[in-house]
Amino acid sequence: MRNKKIWSFLLFFGLIAMLFLAACSSENESSEGNGEDGNTEGNSESSGEPKVLIFGRGGDSVNLDPISVTDGESFKVTQNVFETLVNFGEQDTTINPGLAKEWTVSEDGLTYTFMLEEGVKFHDGTDFNAEAVVANFERWSAGTADKYYYYKSMFGGFGDEEGHVIESVTADDEYTVTFKLKRPQAPFLKNIAMSPFGMGSPTAFEAAGDSFGDNPVGTGPFKFVEWKRNDSITIEKFEDYWQEGYPKLDRVVFRAIPDNSARLNALLTGEIDLADGVNPSDSASIEGDAALQLFERPSMNVGYLGLTNTRPPFDNKLVRQAMNHAIDKQAIVDAFFEGRAEVAVNPMPPSISGYNDQIEGYDYNPEKAKELLAEAGLADGFEMELWAMPVPRPYMPDGMKVAEVMQKNLADVGITAEIVSFEWATYLEKARNGEADAFMLGWTGDNGDADNFLYVLLDGDNIGSNNYTYYDNEDLHELLIAAQSEVDEAKRNELYMQAQEIIHEDAPWVPLAHSTPLLAGKAEITGFAPHPTGSDKLHNVDFE
Repeated sequence: MRNKKIWSFLLFFGLIAMLFLAACSSENESSEGNGEDGNTEGNSESSGEPKVLIFGRGGDSVNLDPISVTDGESFKVTQNVFETLVNFGEQDTTINPGLAKEWTVSEDGLTYTFMLEEGVKFHDGTDFNAEAVVANFERWSAGTADKYYYYKSMFGGFGDEEGHVIESVTADDEYTVTFKLKRPQAPFLKNIAMSPFGMGSPTAFEAAGDSFGDNPVGTGPFKFVEWKRNDSITIEKFEDYWQEGYPKLDRVVFRAIPDNSARLNALLTGEIDLADGVNPSDSASIEGDAALQLFERPSMNVGYLGLTNTRPPFDNKLVRQAMNHAIDKQAIVDAFFEGRAEVAVNPMPPSISGYNDQIEGYDYNPEKAKELLAEAGLADGFEMELWAMPVPRPYMPDGMKVAEVMQKNLADVGITAEIVSFEWATYLEKARNGEADAFMLGWTGDNGDADNFLYVLLDGDNIGSNNYTYYDNEDLHELLIAAQSEVDEAKRNELYMQAQEIIHEDAPWVPLAHSTPLLAGKAEITGFAPHPTGSDKLHNVDFE
């Protein structure tokens, strides 16, 4: 009996010890997983929790079918769901392999042959191959300017239209595809590297039709999960992604937080991990916070006030020139960019090859503005609507406040401007349709080529797509098409310099600023490299 009691006691003591050790082990594991801020997100290796990046941004996406949109908020998401035949460099616009591992170009510049990666799957399990490439380009080339804006802007038209630069796209075998062009197009490789030309699953887009953007299917490192309109978009790791070891995150949630200050506060309180659109005035406090890090996006943008050239009185060049003299651009840059922007003179930034630095910008000169208005028969001024962007953008951190400054400038020369705005998608649509007198907008370059600014934004071919001002000058058009077709870089640059002189004289815009956009993130984020195009690949992002 005594031995049984001793055995029972030892068994009981052993159970108690096991429970104590288990509790200690559990406590230690929990401590390792939480990190200093107690947030288990982003620490899956130690805690077993998924690595989730919450990316705060200024607005919601318009559509997740990349060929159907022009806005950066859409491309922020689609850049990680879709992939293109060729890629840009990590933080520049040099051309690198993508879904095509190599390619050749004929001596006359009319034939491009791409050898594709093998074993790549779309998120729906179907194969990516040459036939899929053909299907995507056939879909796009059968579109219209009001449906696939970028296709027309980059390739000159659709189907059998005279300006359409692509003659044919054919599958030579399962993993070889050939493009034949009607004329040389110097930026062709840079064009197809752009976000709008991400490869979609033919099975998915043929079944979905116009609703493909509601459930997009690409080959990218992340696949689409959920879209809560005006709130969040969730994408998650694609387990069968063809590049081994990527992505490093399990999930990304894009949260729309329109106000810059509210977005930064969400970062400070741990609600989000990464914040786009940081006010320049907040940069010093972020740099002084050990828990945060500040990111600078390489600058390749322009913010401008567009003047709809077909709406009186902006159909008069003198009035457009007067607007340029009336607005104090330097004061806007000084007040809202904290030294992280320069006053814009031309429609493209100085970092782009072909920039004309001999052009002198319109100086701030209210008296000159009044003289030009009088010459135009508007000595008493006029009334107009001034459209202010409802969301912060990289090239314009606070559209409403900048609009208020311009409103005061215009009042000083006799122009009465009523500030109006709309929800972002509506704003873009109405401006594109030519419904604005003057509208604030901007452009982040898609491929680092002058063509992507001058032809895309200001050529008559692109009225109704990316040319929101409805500006059309035939002399300019001839120069821009010649520059597209010229493969000699020096000759191209000379043509672009001439083009900028025409644009400066006609003044379809009031160029405002070229900015260096800022982002902020938690200190433990690694592998994030902001791209000058504004479309960031997140496959290499991780948490320390």
